[in-house]
Amino acid sequence: MSEQTVAAPIDEPQVRGFTRYQSFLIALLAFTQFTLILDFIIMSPLGAILMPSLNITAGQFGVAVSAYAFAAGMSGILAAGFADRFDRKRLLLFFYVGFMLGTVLCALAQNFHVLLLGRIVTGLFGGVIGSVVLAIVTDLFPLQQRGRAMGVLQTAFAASQVLGVPAGLFLANHWNWHICFVAIVGLSIAAIAAIAIAMEPVDGHLKLQHDSNPFRHLIATVGQPRYTLAFLVTTLLATGGFMLMPFGSAFTVHNLGIDIVHLPTIYLVSGLFSIIIGPLVGRAADRFGKYPTFAFGCVVTVIMVLTYTNLGHVSLLTAILVNVVMFVGIFSRMIPSQALMSAIPDASQRGSFSAVSASVQQLSGGLGSVVAAAIVAENPDGSLLHFDRIGYVVVATTLISLVAMYFVQKPIARRAGRRIV
Repeated sequence: MSEQTVAAPIDEPQVRGFTRYQSFLIALLAFTQFTLILDFIIMSPLGAILMPSLNITAGQFGVAVSAYAFAAGMSGILAAGFADRFDRKRLLLFFYVGFMLGTVLCALAQNFHVLLLGRIVTGLFGGVIGSVVLAIVTDLFPLQQRGRAMGVLQTAFAASQVLGVPAGLFLANHWNWHICFVAIVGLSIAAIAAIAIAMEPVDGHLKLQHDSNPFRHLIATVGQPRYTLAFLVTTLLATGGFMLMPFGSAFTVHNLGIDIVHLPTIYLVSGLFSIIIGPLVGRAADRFGKYPTFAFGCVVTVIMVLTYTNLGHVSLLTAILVNVVMFVGIFSRMIPSQALMSAIPDASQRGSFSAVSASVQQLSGGLGSVVAAAIVAENPDGSLLHFDRIGYVVVATTLISLVAMYFVQKPIARRAGRRIV
């Protein structure tokens, strides 16, 4: 069996660098994540162009956007029972092709119903891809390297914000919004070809399978008591994270007093810094420990969320600085938490654990957005009321997740026999 198909033991000595194949693989997986995230976040900035083009209301557009998240949440649960029964490379190709076909429907949409169908199909398949990618990383990278691996994967979010969204808006403004989805389809075809040709099979977990029944495999995963706390931490992190995101633009313009023409500058600069921050946080997690890095991220997040949500009118430079430091806190929680979570499931349940975790994340994020909308009110001038209350809720979820994560990482450290986490 090749070295790429067997996960390294948890107590393996510190590994200094990636092999050539590992470097190629993590870059390829990051690119797949880039196309996935870009397809999701491009909908929001395209709204002003898309709604009049298809003659749909803001409510219908909101349904189309949320349809992806809810479809992704459901598909993760449905796929969890089968996630460990196939070669992960084939599973990735299957769901990636489905994701691409959903994006084709979006590109061809001439009315609301076709667009909605496209978003549902894209969510059903795209919602599973992230969990398959995490399972592959867990299989092929030892725990001592996973911080760096997760750090590179997280740059996909920043790259989609810095490169993808401006490029998408440029194409939409110079041609039409359909071209944005056509471009994503083109990128997806390139990624599918690279996966099919250059990626080795990831099938070492198949020799460890005991559950022949997919439903029983799902129940065995969900019913594991030691997984419950991990799912709780995922819920807290996703709920807190998604509460601030939907209102960020409105708060920056109307409450911080930043002119809307400078809004892209804030996203551009914070995104560029995120591309640098992600790999650095990953290296720090591998070197200093994943839980200490997570704790650092929680402290920074608490300080910056309280600062951000209580700001009044500020200069553009101050707004950029606050956003950048807040991203440091977010990434310092996100990257080590993913690396720690990857060490929890047994090798025979990694796929199903990741699929359930991804579903919990999607559904919790949707819940967080709903709760935030119920808290916030809008003044006649467009400024937001009670935004500070959202900050207090995020701080509370962050502190609870810090305590819960301590108990999540304890058995991992105990199995390792030393404090590497």
